Amino acid sequence: MEYTKATIDDMEEFYDLVQNTIQEVYPKYYPEEVVRFFSQQHCWENLERDLEEERIYILQDGECVIGAGSFEGNHITRVFVRKDYQRHGVGSLIMQRLEDVIAREYESVRLEATLPAVIMFEKRGYRTIRHEKWTVRNGAVLVYPVMEKILRR
Repeated sequence: MEYTKATIDDMEEFYDLVQNTIQEVYPKYYPEEVVRFFSQQHCWENLERDLEEERIYILQDGECVIGAGSFEGNHITRVFVRKDYQRHGVGSLIMQRLEDVIAREYESVRLEATLPAVIMFEKRGYRTIRHEKWTVRNGAVLVYPVMEKILRR
């Protein structure tokens, strides 16, 4: 497996990874309106902006992108793993690499957790510091934890 900073050549495969993961995994945890909200939040334009700002890293198994993560400052903004690679340590590997980069400049890291990933984050030492709420289409409500991990003191 190879972990590298994403380039424009990775954009299509990265976008497909994100959108496919949302469509395959999130419906098990969220109503349709919330799944649609996540898909829109991770639209081509937003992913491309992060790619241009060099904030996206990908994990490849051969030629296949199997996972990706991004950050801004000390905020992890995105971690996605192909469904068939989940529960095999891929998400934890991506998280460790993102935390390593963030730890160079910050004492802690924050993220907004999705239900599919909360347990992994807790196992990695994250703690919930508050909950946020976002009303999406048709009055559906997304409630999510904001989590933090101390990287160094």
